[in-house]
Amino acid sequence: MTDLTLYPEGAPFPGRVARTAAASEPAWPQPPQARPGAPNVLVLLLDDVGFAQLGCYGADIRTSTFDRLAAGGLRYRDFHTTAICSPTRACLLTGRNHHSNGVGIIQEMATGFPGYHGMVPRENGFLSQMLLAQGYATLGIGKWHLVPVSEYASGASKARWPLSRGFERYYGFIGGKTNQWSPTLVHDSHYIDPPRTPAQGYHLNADLADRAIEYLTDLRAVAPGKPFFMYYCLAAGHAPHHVEPEWIARYRGQFDAGWDRWREAVFARQLDSGIVPPATKLSPRPPWVAAWDSLSADARRLFARQMEVYAAFLEQTDHHVGRVIDFLARIGELENTLILLASDNGASAEGGEHGSFNENQFVNRVQPSIEQNLAHLDDWGSVRSFPNYAWGWAWAGNTPLRRWKRYLHQGGMSDPLIVHWPQGIRARGEVRGQYVHVTDVTPTILDALGLAAPATLDGVAQRPLEGVSFAHTFDDANAPTRKEAQYYEMIASRAIWVDGWKAVVEQPQGDALTEEALARQKWELYDVAHDFSECDDLADRHPEKLAQLVERWWLEAGKYNVLPLDSRMQLRMSERKPGSRPPANRYVLFPGAAPQFEYTAVNVKNRSHTITAQVEIPAQGAQGVLLAHGSWFAGYSLYVKDARLVYVHNYIGLAEYRIASEETLPAGKLALRFRFTRTGEHRGRGELYVDDRLIGAGDIPRTVPHVIETSGEGLCCGYDSGLPVTPDYEAPFRFTGRIEEVVVELHDDAEKDAEAQLRAAMTDQ
Repeated sequence: MTDLTLYPEGAPFPGRVARTAAASEPAWPQPPQARPGAPNVLVLLLDDVGFAQLGCYGADIRTSTFDRLAAGGLRYRDFHTTAICSPTRACLLTGRNHHSNGVGIIQEMATGFPGYHGMVPRENGFLSQMLLAQGYATLGIGKWHLVPVSEYASGASKARWPLSRGFERYYGFIGGKTNQWSPTLVHDSHYIDPPRTPAQGYHLNADLADRAIEYLTDLRAVAPGKPFFMYYCLAAGHAPHHVEPEWIARYRGQFDAGWDRWREAVFARQLDSGIVPPATKLSPRPPWVAAWDSLSADARRLFARQMEVYAAFLEQTDHHVGRVIDFLARIGELENTLILLASDNGASAEGGEHGSFNENQFVNRVQPSIEQNLAHLDDWGSVRSFPNYAWGWAWAGNTPLRRWKRYLHQGGMSDPLIVHWPQGIRARGEVRGQYVHVTDVTPTILDALGLAAPATLDGVAQRPLEGVSFAHTFDDANAPTRKEAQYYEMIASRAIWVDGWKAVVEQPQGDALTEEALARQKWELYDVAHDFSECDDLADRHPEKLAQLVERWWLEAGKYNVLPLDSRMQLRMSERKPGSRPPANRYVLFPGAAPQFEYTAVNVKNRSHTITAQVEIPAQGAQGVLLAHGSWFAGYSLYVKDARLVYVHNYIGLAEYRIASEETLPAGKLALRFRFTRTGEHRGRGELYVDDRLIGAGDIPRTVPHVIETSGEGLCCGYDSGLPVTPDYEAPFRFTGRIEEVVVELHDDAEKDAEAQLRAAMTDQ
């Protein structure tokens, strides 16, 4: 066989075309090819994991895989993110600042300004697109959360889903969080059911690792030498903290001494290992976090259990990531795979003062008490829970730093970063102290691969990268950072780093932002090159330096689309976004459609409404769900069981109100109806009808006030997705008759609770 003649796709045909094949010379277009021996790239992104929560960063949580990567590579101690989820991910994948990407804030709070609309422009190409154009296979695993909420639904635009931004394959979840036992999964660009149920041993971490190994196996079957870029984003350690009981048992009693003692022990290990500079101080406990010794015995027992579950969740995550790392070693590719492992922001305090057994209570402005949480202690972490730990553990998880996720002190945006590449980095087990920002990840990967940022991608001229490479620090611990300055902004809180100095001002939550208020705000100043944990505010001692930094912040803000500053957290939530359905009083739903989620589903909460299902019941009868929204953590369901029409309202997992018809349903074509009449704030009376005849009624003294679901248990017609609203049936409990349509009619306006909507959005990050 003669050698093939190949030429780059898009180039002129180099062969010869004559009147016959015998007189012609063939040539084949060839897609882009990576250089021989080009390294693979694996980006591992943890979620809500604090600076001090990995073993190699001082924790006593067993993270053997992450520690092994650190021992064989580098740990960076001065790596920074944006302090919250979606903005960090946009920065990481594009090498541009979050406001330059239009992702200055979470998608749910998007506004109509260039820095905040939530839609990453095509001029800011993703790393996946850059490497695809260079001959890499591009594989996405896990959390995405770069899609406006109006585009979550199956029928919505896919222009911002992974396969439209350079990934050839994708398996994960589109939103900000999901249930580890029963996730809302997407395969490529469509929703799918998990391959197993919780009763069959399903857990998302195991599934993601299985799929990552499957994707690599498929690739090597057809392209043994083709390098890959895998973007592997865990849902851990974001709430809900879900893990099997055998993992929890390993930590029994380990956190009984509490967060104050745990933090001191972690800090001692950090100093010994050099992961923090030797002159670092342990920042003081904030006044809103209770001293462990001041807590009751019941509170200590509850909070210790919460941390046992979190630690087990993180160790189990490490284990499943380890399966992927072991697979790379087994096929001989670990040595030449550039691995970067990081977290997207600091540890999360969204569990509040007491933590929460069911996070839907928090978002509905119901603060669980210690007693309520203790009643569910044995189920903490199980499929019957949707838990988050108390904010004392979030504070400790960022040791020795101040604050936590969302804030611009170090605890919010200083995170672990491990780099492992045995074939490309000589250093082993060393700590690097250079200042690094998440925008620097894409430039560093390109630099390490010997690639330049493209001038165009898919015919679109590209904006310059705004991050800088830190690849020069891989083998030189003393190399200076190439970062000149880095600004920060998060919900009108502001900070800036310049040459080892940092200025920061936190915008008080709920305060109106005016020019007068800006003028009154007092910035803090830290010499973070020598004060790693921001313990000594130098604003009064160096007013000139502070003034320079504040002025520089305003210059950076103008350059990168940060303005206008906006602290209207609740009002931003309620603004209508492009692509969302205009408000209506009548919604027609058809059976079998993929779930509609909280931000796009018809909102019946605290409104008089009617649900009418036009059905046909065969002579032998039928059963199943007509319309359901939510899960056993909150929601409602209208269904047929035992020949009776039933409505169940699940009040945030605390009570279940059931109304059943007093007579059996006949066969034939029927209009099955539920009417809810609001009789007061978050309460009412429900009535069931067949055609126009009343067949059942009952009071519903408490309804879900504000948020039904925050993790994808969407509105479903003809079935109930994920976990069921009620234990009265097993999901999906598909209707076995025929549904022509289900019509939801609203009879009065919703009374929106902006604070509750905000809580829901913030727990999604």
